[in-house]
Amino acid sequence: MRRGGRAGLLRTAVRLLLLALVLAGTWLAGLLWFVAALPAAVADRDTPTDAIVVFTGGSERLGTGLELLGRGRAHKLFVSGVYRGVEVAELLRHAQRTPRAAECCIVLGYTAGNTRGNALETAAWMRGEGYRSLRLVTSSYHMPRSLLELRRALPEAEIIPHPVFTDAVKREEWWRWPGTAHLLATEYSKYVVAFARARLFGNRQGIDS
Repeated sequence: MRRGGRAGLLRTAVRLLLLALVLAGTWLAGLLWFVAALPAAVADRDTPTDAIVVFTGGSERLGTGLELLGRGRAHKLFVSGVYRGVEVAELLRHAQRTPRAAECCIVLGYTAGNTRGNALETAAWMRGEGYRSLRLVTSSYHMPRSLLELRRALPEAEIIPHPVFTDAVKREEWWRWPGTAHLLATEYSKYVVAFARARLFGNRQGIDS
């Protein structure tokens, strides 16, 4: 290979390496911003809404939703992303709660398989009920992407975030905990994809990941 050709390949390799470093640095900076911006507490605990919506993914979420319903913070509790065949009574047992009066006010959604699906399923149910406000219950690390998807699917509704915090997610010095670091990095990457899709397609429906 001629000397000029080798020099050209070297320049290309250097440029690609610099591009990779810039992209990696941008991603890392975004991850640090994402973690710093995660909710650290529930900002609004008491404002009543038409509905409480739980995106499934942990018993703490359901337990929080049931507690809010029991305190009269909404008319109904909608649980999105439930496995088919799971009934209200089974969910109540799983959450170690037995509010018999609440069973009439709990609605299960079975069609969602991911966060975007949760948002679309919730939007369809809310519109069917004629509801205009909801309190969204999901894990704190999952809240930014959930709000992004839900506001895209249901822009006309008032949404009050109600993050749930678990001991398994180590918010302080998260980089020292491999499980938490992996969870947050994965969630941030999914948030970036959801954000890019929202910017590209706006509120157009039927586009899923």
